Amino acid sequence: MRTSTRIAGVLTGLTLAPAAHADVSACINQVERELQGGEASAAIRTACYDAQSGDQKKCVTGLTKSSVSNGTAVSACKVAPN
Repeated sequence: MRTSTRIAGVLTGLTLAPAAHADVSACINQVERELQGGEASAAIRTACYDAQSGDQKKCVTGLTKSSVSNGTAVSACKVAPN
C-alpha cells in the first residue's frame, strides 16, 4: 500500500471519529438549552448515546423520564445518530 493511501486512510478515520462525539454533544447541548443552564445528568447523556447507537425510542423515553419535554427529546434524539 502506498504511503499516500495510508495517510489518506488515517486522516479519514481521524475526521470521522470526532463527528460521532459531536452528534452526541449536539443532543446533550439541545437538552441543556431547555434546562436553561443546567448540566445534563448521566441519564440524559446515556439517552443521547442510545440515540447515537440507533435506538431513537429509547432515547426519547430516557429523556422524557429525565423531565425533558417530549418536543425537545424528539429533536435532540434526531441530532444524535450518525
